[in-house]
Amino acid sequence: MRVLYGVQATGNGHISRARAMGKYLKAEGVQVDFLFSGRPADQLFDMQQFGDYQVKTGLTFVTEQGHINYVKTALRARPLELWRDIRQLDCSAYDLVLTDFEPVTAWAARSQKKPSVAFGHQYAFLHQIPQIHSNPLSRSIFKYFAPAQQQIGLHWHHFNQPVLPPIVDLQPAVNTADLDKVLVYLPFEDQQQVIRWLQPLTQYQFYLYGPGLSKSQHGHIQCSGPCVEDFKRDLLHSNAVLSNAGFELVSEALQLQKRILVKALQGQMEQESNALALTQLQLGQSTSSLSTQVISSWLSSAETGHKVQYANVALALAKWIRAGACPGELQQLNLW
Repeated sequence: MRVLYGVQATGNGHISRARAMGKYLKAEGVQVDFLFSGRPADQLFDMQQFGDYQVKTGLTFVTEQGHINYVKTALRARPLELWRDIRQLDCSAYDLVLTDFEPVTAWAARSQKKPSVAFGHQYAFLHQIPQIHSNPLSRSIFKYFAPAQQQIGLHWHHFNQPVLPPIVDLQPAVNTADLDKVLVYLPFEDQQQVIRWLQPLTQYQFYLYGPGLSKSQHGHIQCSGPCVEDFKRDLLHSNAVLSNAGFELVSEALQLQKRILVKALQGQMEQESNALALTQLQLGQSTSSLSTQVISSWLSSAETGHKVQYANVALALAKWIRAGACPGELQQLNLW
């Protein structure tokens, strides 16, 4: 069985899901070719697992200091290039096209009438889950940005809807946390401002990952640029996670029973809805703005990590795909 797998590369969460799915699909004997879009090739990192992958421009949002800049997003969009990439992508050699909210593969499969399966957090928004600032435009984006014949939403809870638990890319390990260690990942914020927020809190050890940072030590703050292996190690050994409200990191933090504080990317309906769902489920805390005082209050509170244990969704989906991706069988997986 040969599969084309499209991955939205604007956020590392989609790539993290692809790492988990890729390992299990390979174990099931499925040959997978990967295509990434939404990020320049020279900004991708630790991609050896994906072999000879393709990179396309796709579509992405431009963010500045925790907000989406819609003007720059529109100016940098390349709709003609997107259309050309869709038209030129040949799906004839594949038995199935998978897409994790990646538009080139999704629309190429649709135009060539190739069997297709989409899975990812965005598809959960096609159902009745906690949502904030939902409107006709946002609903159209979730429905048409990267459509497929079968669309599988992922979320932290089923909300009595046909969605699956998260796909987490975690290796089996003993979850040993240092009480004063905090993982910080706020890629949409000004990283120097993040450092200023953390500097007064000398009773904690912060491990800050973010774009534009190099590996360096600033007293109790250790900075690092993107690195999968080091990030996973520091996540495992941290007691708490401070991040934007992206789905995948929060999913991994929940699986590891970490304390969580999120600050949603303002103007991004998905992240704002994630923050709402996290607080409604009482699995973590959210804030609309960050400061030294906000971070200090969260860290000094009596809250502990919540007990969440998700099934191995990547393994179940890989087996289901290898067996032919039958819709009826998907409903029988019973992963909650």
